[in-house]
Amino acid sequence: MKNSQFISFLVAAALLLLVLAGCGTASPPRSFLTGTAHPLVAQYSVWRNHSGLTAWVEFGTDTSYGRQTSVFTDSGAAGNSKALTILVAGMRPQTTYHMRAHVNWPGGSWVDDDHTFTTGPLKGRQGAQASTSELPVISASTMPGLTPAPGVELLSLGEAPNTSMLEPMVTDLQGNIIWYYPGGGAFPIKLMPNGHMILQMDGDLREVDLAGNTIRDLTLAQVNQSLQAKGYSFSIGLFSHDVLTLPNGHWITIGLTSKNYTNLPGYPGTMSVTGDAVIDIDPNGNVVWGWSAFDHLDINRHLQGLPDWTHSNALIYTPDGNLLLSMRHQSWILKLDYADGTGTGNVLWRLGEGGDFSLAGGDPSLWFYGQHEPEIVSTNGSQMTLSVYDDGNLRIDRNGVACGTSATAPACYSRATIFQIDESAKTASLLWQDVPGYFSPWGGSVGILSNGDVEFASTQPFNAVSSQISEVTPAAIPQTVWQMNVTGEWAYRGHRIPSLYPGVTWQK
Repeated sequence: MKNSQFISFLVAAALLLLVLAGCGTASPPRSFLTGTAHPLVAQYSVWRNHSGLTAWVEFGTDTSYGRQTSVFTDSGAAGNSKALTILVAGMRPQTTYHMRAHVNWPGGSWVDDDHTFTTGPLKGRQGAQASTSELPVISASTMPGLTPAPGVELLSLGEAPNTSMLEPMVTDLQGNIIWYYPGGGAFPIKLMPNGHMILQMDGDLREVDLAGNTIRDLTLAQVNQSLQAKGYSFSIGLFSHDVLTLPNGHWITIGLTSKNYTNLPGYPGTMSVTGDAVIDIDPNGNVVWGWSAFDHLDINRHLQGLPDWTHSNALIYTPDGNLLLSMRHQSWILKLDYADGTGTGNVLWRLGEGGDFSLAGGDPSLWFYGQHEPEIVSTNGSQMTLSVYDDGNLRIDRNGVACGTSATAPACYSRATIFQIDESAKTASLLWQDVPGYFSPWGGSVGILSNGDVEFASTQPFNAVSSQISEVTPAAIPQTVWQMNVTGEWAYRGHRIPSLYPGVTWQK
């Protein structure tokens, strides 16, 4: 072999070794960026020519990017015609974004070139560009010198009567819409552990991806058929107010059920009373556990009258495998013996005025009334800390007078609250409250943010179709850090979530 040929051979071999060292045994992946049916969502596809490939996408309005997706894994074999696809969401409408993928596989990695994607205009329910009558007016502001907790705002909105507005949506902390579900009335909406959204829609329970594609749809008829097959004595006429996703893939939801009664005290004749059921549904759509309020509570305790007897609005899965059920029209939070699907359904305790706990100080006005969406802040043995949005309907004062019931009765007011309870001693104390000075008669949510601040949504604080969401400090005299105002729709719930992707926090 001539020297020149030998040198060429060495150079070619060296280049081959460099390629193999940097890229494994195949060439770098190829990528494709396309739009989706959702105007704010792009599809980033990485052609799979390596096995064990993982990828994530960073994106932003310039090449400093600033936001990223979760890491997605594709375990398929290399060389086939499939691609690992990543839905990129969290972008403002009619805005150009830069994005690029970071790809890894055993023995190699690759960073894609920069791509640009321009989002479209918001679309209404019928698929055309949304008009101003289909969109709420949203404004948000941060108080000077203060920093809100990071993340984005997940809103479960409720439209005003006789309107057709977008409802489930996500905004940034400046109030810009960066994601929404284009269907009709759907609340509440929650981010699932797998990165999809779960919501109640058109009478069904529905799981959708970030592009709005339906992944799973569970109908009322399916659930009732399963209830009947399992021998339960009740059926449900509607999915209602809340749904949980458990680590085992089960969905637990509230359903409305009814039962006829004759000549109840104060209600002569026959009446169909509406109560609540709790139903555990496995991934195949089969009911594996059910509970009915009619089997466990006194029908003659109806604080807000009949026929809407219990009106539950939230479910919480507890660390010990049981359930908390927020029952608005009883002004109670119940703990149910669920035991991860093996429990009796017995009511383990009732928290609230007239329940099983004594309240420190003995002032009944400090209890919650007509409450919404409790959340567990922490647990330590028998100690549980709960945040509760206290709407305040029919709040009882020290003299036993319910607010708003007469011209001389005290005025009703709403609060964000945090309670400490001892499940063993059956004692409760009010740890913290913010009394913003208005009465929001329905809806609302409250939770503790990553920086220790408290965020709460007041659904209807100003006797109009408008809502307010506030982040405040947890001090004895709370200071407002950030505030959002929504006009044209009611914010049934407002939640600060870290991002649209599990395990990822967006700082800006």
